Amino acid sequence: MGCAGSTQSQGDGPVKKIRKPKPWKHTQPITKAELMKLREEFWDTAPHYGGRKEIWDALRAAAEADISLAQAIVDSAGVIVQNTDLTVCYDERGAKYELPKYVLSEPTNFVEEN
Repeated sequence: MGCAGSTQSQGDGPVKKIRKPKPWKHTQPITKAELMKLREEFWDTAPHYGGRKEIWDALRAAAEADISLAQAIVDSAGVIVQNTDLTVCYDERGAKYELPKYVLSEPTNFVEEN
């Protein structure tokens, strides 16, 4: 490990390619402003529940990026993707990071703001 030419051991399995989450519906219709508020609250509080701040920062950057850039971000940060939609990830030390779908994509039941 650590060598420029090293590869994952067979026990690690293949690197999972990330994808957009499947369409989902919020518990009640939600506006863009409400969704953005939920996202900000999550990212502000997430590091307090464990894990490393730099991994949380990488996950936020990946969640807000397009898929190809998101893949590069998680790969370079050493994030181990459990679920390909990024809802469950781990760092190299084994800390678990759970992301709600509302930080990864938009719901199907958006409503227009008045």
